[in-house]
Amino acid sequence: MDIDVGAVDYALTTTRAVRRRLDLERDVDDQIILDCVDVAEQAPTGGNLSSRRWLVIREPRVKQALADLYMAGAGQWMADAANRLEGTGHPQEKNMASAKYLAEHLADVPAIVIPTIIGRHDGSGRPGLFDSVIQSGWSFCVALRARGLGTAWVTAALADQDKVKELLGIPENMTEIAMFPVAWTKGTDFSPAPRPPARTVTFFDGWARTFESGPSSPVRLADGPGTVAEIDINARASAIWPFLTDINLSSRFSNEFQGAEWIHDTLVDGQPIVGSSFVGTNENSALGEFKVPSFIDTYEPHVAFGWRTSSIESPGARWRFEIESNGSGSRLRYTAALGPGPSGLTMAIESMPDKEHRIIFRRIEGLYANMRKVVVGIKKLAEAVES
Repeated sequence: MDIDVGAVDYALTTTRAVRRRLDLERDVDDQIILDCVDVAEQAPTGGNLSSRRWLVIREPRVKQALADLYMAGAGQWMADAANRLEGTGHPQEKNMASAKYLAEHLADVPAIVIPTIIGRHDGSGRPGLFDSVIQSGWSFCVALRARGLGTAWVTAALADQDKVKELLGIPENMTEIAMFPVAWTKGTDFSPAPRPPARTVTFFDGWARTFESGPSSPVRLADGPGTVAEIDINARASAIWPFLTDINLSSRFSNEFQGAEWIHDTLVDGQPIVGSSFVGTNENSALGEFKVPSFIDTYEPHVAFGWRTSSIESPGARWRFEIESNGSGSRLRYTAALGPGPSGLTMAIESMPDKEHRIIFRRIEGLYANMRKVVVGIKKLAEAVES
């Protein structure tokens, strides 16, 4: 049987956490749930052992008791957060409003499904228990999606394990994994969520090694090699942004970058815009001290700041800071991509073409080390401002 890859990908990329679009009025037949469990039970499991057990809760009294446990814990926090964020435009405003809705209506869904597994996790962090059940839970969600139903992966409702076990009669030797409120969805027009492209979050043969194409074997500069340093910061984007646009700040942390000067006639009222330029001074053991002209190609306040070196059309490298909300604060992402234009790196490759891949990897390693120092430094500065 040929598998329709498009249909499979569509189901996988549009299986969202559904909360406000759950149909609380339409009943869900037991057989549909059982069919989805059958699909989920085909997921791989450690030792090929059938260790998963599924609870389907329909009794209104029990559903209400679970809803009360949820609201007494994380549900109330989510409801309070939703009320605080309402109308603010905060990145988490819609998510918190959705979570509040589910917490307030958990008892109204047609069925609540709880996957469990035989065994108790020992807290060591070793695999062997959760890795035999998480994949089946996801398969259950996708199977629902394929049939026009939806759910959300809820774990906070199970936080009070003793009360959950007592309410449902779950033995001590079992671990509850998640809670799935199951209902038909109001419409099926779900779309893929915004996510980073694979090449920005996938590393090859070593941490933080990125490639815009390939990579070839052996690696070449034409593959667009680069690296990324990321860090979570307990600060708002507005507190982080001034440090990103201070073109001299990195010199406080980097072993290579020595500082920079703006080309003032490219600024507008003393402020940079896309097209503004500066000259940076660098120093390393291979090339000594050298200056590099740089051109701003990205300027989105509180979101992104980037530049190209040597040339706009054929840069020697491209650099970028990006800020995104991580819920409680911000995530700072600092990226570098080498080439395609001439630079000190291309000079080294031209002198030793048989060692191109080694030269590239050594350069990426050095860049990452300094970039990591920079984001750690910015974290300390921004958090000090927010404290």
